[in-house]
Amino acid sequence: MAFAPPDSKPTHAAVQLNPPKEDAITLSTLASKTGVDGAPIWLAIKGHVFDVSTKPDMYGPKGSYSVFAGKDGSKGLGLGSLKAEDAVADYSGLGPQELKVLDDWLVFFQKRYNQVGMVSK
Repeated sequence: MAFAPPDSKPTHAAVQLNPPKEDAITLSTLASKTGVDGAPIWLAIKGHVFDVSTKPDMYGPKGSYSVFAGKDGSKGLGLGSLKAEDAVADYSGLGPQELKVLDDWLVFFQKRYNQVGMVSK
């Protein structure tokens, strides 16, 4: 199932965000942030970790984008794919158009959600 990249036109009022954090977040910590049992919901794009807990209907366990919760799903975002096998951090095989889509998603999240850290390597 494919989905469209974010629209660059604003559809709602500006969101007040905290300054982006650069704290190191391990993959195991990220994996625990899926919204299950009331946990926060975090996802990462190109290593930037965002708290999307304000949208459990989208990213929580029953949400349409739940495949990205608790992981860096950069490849899937670039491809416009909701397949679990595409929701991985390695986006090195994406072409120029897919990389642009991925960058558009990063900007989309940076404008709407607090960045809580960066995935540690």
